[in-house]
Amino acid sequence: MPTLTQARDHRSAPHLALIAVQIMFGTWPIVGKIVLRAISSTGLVAIRVGGAAIALSLLQRKLGRLRLLPRRDLWWLLLASMLGVVWNQLLYVKGLSMTTATNAVLLSTTIPVCTLTISIFLGHDRLSWRRTLGIALAASGVIYLIDPMRSDFSRQTMLGNLLIVANSLSYGAYIALSKDLFKRYGALTVITWIFVIGGVFTIPLGLYEFHSTQVIFPSPLIIAAVIYTILVPTVAAYYANAWALARVTPGTVATYIYLQPLIAFGLAPLVLGERFNTRTLVACVLIFSGVAIVTQSGRSQALREVSERPDALAH
Repeated sequence: MPTLTQARDHRSAPHLALIAVQIMFGTWPIVGKIVLRAISSTGLVAIRVGGAAIALSLLQRKLGRLRLLPRRDLWWLLLASMLGVVWNQLLYVKGLSMTTATNAVLLSTTIPVCTLTISIFLGHDRLSWRRTLGIALAASGVIYLIDPMRSDFSRQTMLGNLLIVANSLSYGAYIALSKDLFKRYGALTVITWIFVIGGVFTIPLGLYEFHSTQVIFPSPLIIAAVIYTILVPTVAAYYANAWALARVTPGTVATYIYLQPLIAFGLAPLVLGERFNTRTLVACVLIFSGVAIVTQSGRSQALREVSERPDALAH
């Protein structure tokens, strides 16, 4: 029987992992913008997904043979790969190249709403006033931070905006639908297969893109940015997110997405020379309050699960 201290550590570990995930994901738009100066959106997706598939396969091989999933789950695995990697990556990167970063951040706040709705339908989550309040607080913090009055929804960016919305729906559905796979077969095994399958679809598109356009040898900065994109906001972030998803509800995972804009805006002064202001501080309070309220609602259930399952700490 696990001790109370072990139970607390067990229930807090997924939340710490999710914070790390958002830090890694939060750097992705900034680094991605640098890479897009030299590589097309389709080419970047192919490099990111293909590189991650290779890195995860090598890691899996070092730890043991890659496990084959039962035939009954292959369609779910294919759907998870399409939603979480193929459509998600293609839609987001293309949308980011066609709209403003402000619009992309604003529209990405639809992810938790989609995730929670699908998760409630699947029985992973249940709607409560606490979750509703937490999501509303976090969303208001994001909206206040980026100031929708400054958003550009003109004709020039409308297609990019729609692509970001479609990306949010795709990623939200991925979070809700993939939970059972990660819980049954392990984060590393499933996420490796998801990227391998994703590479089958994205790499040919990238090769066609490189073949049909003039390729300019990238600078050392672009190469470093590409390597960072593969290893940090892809391999490490997707694996940590999958590990946490096997231990908490999809709604909780989705709510942490609200930290990404805060992290991105926090890095902007370092990269772009911008200054902090009261808007950032107020948004910080709202976002962290919302995340705290949502995650607090699941603690008692997590503690009961750990206490009732002696093997729960052996994952």
